Amino acid sequence: MAILELAIGFFVLAIIAGVLGARGVAGLSMEVAKWLIIVFVILAIVSLLF
Repeated sequence: MAILELAIGFFVLAIIAGVLGARGVAGLSMEVAKWLIIVFVILAIVSLLF
């Protein structure tokens, strides 16, 4: 669950940074959140299969 919590945290950070106009921080945070969600989904599928 820690990976999902980190992904949600980066997503919220990206939204706040986007609203405040910090486009670089928002883009970077969204990239990190996207990759963390992908890793979470892959690990969830693997754990369900085995």
